[in-house]
Amino acid sequence: MAGTQMSLTTAPQGLLPSRMALWGMLLGLLMVSCFTFCRSHQNLKEFALTNPEKSTTKETERKTKAKEELDTEVLEVFHPTHEWQALQPGQAVPAGSHVRLNLQTGAREVKLQYGDKIQNNLKESKKGKRLDINTNAYTSQDLKSALAKLKKGAEMESSEEDQMDNAQDLLSFGGLQVVINALNSTEPLVKEYAAFVLGAAFSSNPKVQVEAIEGGALQKLLIILATKQPLATKKKVLFALCSLLRHFPYAQQQFLKLGGLQVLRTLVQEKGTEVLAVRVVTLLYDLITEKMFAEEEAELTRETSPEKLQQYRQVHLLPGLREQGWCAITASLLALPEHDAREKVLQTLGALLATCQDHYRQDTQLSRMLASLQAEYQALAALELQDGEEEGYFQELLGSIDSLLQGLR
Repeated sequence: MAGTQMSLTTAPQGLLPSRMALWGMLLGLLMVSCFTFCRSHQNLKEFALTNPEKSTTKETERKTKAKEELDTEVLEVFHPTHEWQALQPGQAVPAGSHVRLNLQTGAREVKLQYGDKIQNNLKESKKGKRLDINTNAYTSQDLKSALAKLKKGAEMESSEEDQMDNAQDLLSFGGLQVVINALNSTEPLVKEYAAFVLGAAFSSNPKVQVEAIEGGALQKLLIILATKQPLATKKKVLFALCSLLRHFPYAQQQFLKLGGLQVLRTLVQEKGTEVLAVRVVTLLYDLITEKMFAEEEAELTRETSPEKLQQYRQVHLLPGLREQGWCAITASLLALPEHDAREKVLQTLGALLATCQDHYRQDTQLSRMLASLQAEYQALAALELQDGEEEGYFQELLGSIDSLLQGLR
């Protein structure tokens, strides 16, 4: 990516870099989506790519043409030249073209990349021949395979910048809604792959988060978590939910309105979901402190009404946690044996202390658990000091326990 523009070259046959494989699979997903729509209409027997008519310069004619294309389920094959040209919605890009997203105008632009080789690839489409797609060739297995490769591509991204670029590309090419719709699949593995791809796309990407909320992603994620699903599927769906909610107060508002706390409460109380319970309390801690930091920052800068701060003030998370019994639920998770799990539970208990203080003071089981853990970590912290570690891991855990006990006195 250079300057204010983001570039991507669609790979010719034989090249399999992660981002190129992602685009190939995205095209497959789009074709599967079209196939599903076509099968629902008995009069449509095939899906075709046809040669485009010449575009007009008038906006009204352009809109009319776009509507006709959607109505007839016909996509245009774009014919690139050696100059950058804007790509219109519904136009298909030939393999080997050079595609970029202009971040100043928001338009996708295309040009030739490989000269005569591209011209040879375009011969058939320039003749105006129909490129028929065999509707029997795309099954749920194809969707599963495509999502698996998208997931692999997301896992291979080397930096956060690469992930953000791919998320923007996914959005600009209309692939985001295809992946969101894959959450409706009856196959758990398809849901799992789709959720992972969405989680990677949502991360630190406000524009994609907004589009996902408008596309119904939040409702679909909560439904999966509230129904019987394999643990592996719920892990990825919870990952996607966390990515969607973090740093997005509007999504947090909708989460509370849709009963998200009730869904998570049921999830953590299910047998065998301890690993999910730890991730849930970590999410709650992040959301609590996120709002707190936003308010503190606004106070320091004396900004009393920025839009995002106003949105955070409409997220009534702490009262909801108290009403839904999360004071007791979080405290009970201290019984988990792993140190890492205890660390996350302790930090969440600390964030909830002001809200749940009365409950904690009356919870004799919590008092006994904290006293037991205090003794355990005093011994482990002493061993760290003997080894010369002045700020060891167990000393930090001991400090968290001491702070909680102090706050409960």
